[in-house]
Amino acid sequence: MAEELIEPVAEGLLELAWPTRCVCCDKPGELLCLECRGRLPWLCQRWACPNCGAPNGWVTCTECDAPRGEPWETRACVCALPLEGPGRSLAIAHKDGGERRLAPVIAAIMACALDEASLWPAADGAARFSEDEVDAVCFVPATTAAYRRRGFDHMEPVSAVLAIMMGLPVADVLARPRARDQRRLGRSERQANARGAVEVVADVSGLSLLLVDDVVTTGASMCACAAALREAGAESVTACALARTW
Repeated sequence: MAEELIEPVAEGLLELAWPTRCVCCDKPGELLCLECRGRLPWLCQRWACPNCGAPNGWVTCTECDAPRGEPWETRACVCALPLEGPGRSLAIAHKDGGERRLAPVIAAIMACALDEASLWPAADGAARFSEDEVDAVCFVPATTAAYRRRGFDHMEPVSAVLAIMMGLPVADVLARPRARDQRRLGRSERQANARGAVEVVADVSGLSLLLVDDVVTTGASMCACAAALREAGAESVTACALARTW
């Protein structure tokens, strides 16, 4: 009984000493306040590139080779926010700031984007996302160096919450033991670093997977993971990220 009382008391004392603040505007009370939630700059899925998720890439995308008949390794890519303003603040606070309580917030934002994307076709003509067509949620794993620096794999808790929201299992099936941190690498360096650095550590034969990450920059990590999953026997891979650069 005493242990059950200690945790809420400790949390209350911590809240008094260091009040929870909005990661976007610093207002006390919530990690993402009501005002900032209402001002999230959602990417319009109707006009996003169905191939790589870039904003306004529906007709002609400058970020991928879809117009030239060279699709990504994923069957579709859905991104919720641009990597600026709230999108950047959320990603940095969670990944680098260690604010693990943001996992449900990020998962909910991604779920909203996936829901909107279900109304629009992917390159294959089917809906970009459908819960009924997905067997499990998996995530782009942190590199070994990033895991050591942060102390946790930032997309693991997000994928766990997202899976619960969708009534799906989590498939912890990927590892990147040899990859360097992508942060300071250019486009070609990112692609070279990601290529061949991903390992599939469990059976994914015949599965249709939702692959999640926090940010899509060049798409090198997402595509390398999707390629590894498909080579290991996955039937299809649909990608989703919190934020997108372009």
